[in-house]
Amino acid sequence: MRSSPVCIGLTGGIGSGKSAALQAFARRGAAVCSADDVVHALYADPEIIDAVQQRFGPEVIAPDGSVDRAALGDRAMAVGGGMRFLEELLHPRIGEARLQWIARHRALVPPPPLLVCEVPLLFEAGLGDRFDAIVVVTASESVRRKRVTDRGQDFDARAAMQWAEDRKVRAADESYVNDGTEAALDAWVGEVFGRWAVDGPR
Repeated sequence: MRSSPVCIGLTGGIGSGKSAALQAFARRGAAVCSADDVVHALYADPEIIDAVQQRFGPEVIAPDGSVDRAALGDRAMAVGGGMRFLEELLHPRIGEARLQWIARHRALVPPPPLLVCEVPLLFEAGLGDRFDAIVVVTASESVRRKRVTDRGQDFDARAAMQWAEDRKVRAADESYVNDGTEAALDAWVGEVFGRWAVDGPR
C-alpha cells in the first residue's frame, strides 16, 4: 500500500532547474524539503564546521565562523578524496533529517496533499527505493552548462559526479526536459501534482 500523502523524490543534473520545480510544487500546496536548506542547516553545526576546517583548512571558513560553501566546493574538488569526505560526513545526516521531515509532515492533521524532497544525488546515493515516486527534471547539456557557468561553477567537474541524464530519465516515474520557460516548467509541475497529490497517481 502506498503511503499517504505520497512522497516524491525530485532530482536531476546540475543546472537542470530542480529548485525552480521545487518552488512550483510549493506554490501548489505541496510540502517541500530543499536539499540546500538541509545542507545549510548542517553547515551551521559546530561539529560539522570543525570537521570541515580540519580536513580542508581555514580558507573554507568565512569571517563569521560559518562554512564558506563556495570556497568549500572548489577546495573539495581540488583535494584528493575531498568530495568523498563530504559525502561520508553529510549524507547520513541529510538522510536522517529527511526521514524526520517526512515523519513530521505525515503526522500533521490534515497532512499536506503531497510531499516533495529535492535530492540532487538521489540515484547516485542509491536512494531510488526511498520514495513513492521519482521525478526527474533534466535539460540539454548546452542549457545546463550555460546555467552553471553563469553561476561561476565548473560544469564538467560537477556533472562528472552524476549519472548521465538519459539514465536518470529511464529510472524515473516522471521526467521533463526543462529547456524552455519557467512558465512551461510550472505548467508541467501542475500536471504532476494533479497525478500524485493526495490519492496517488490517477
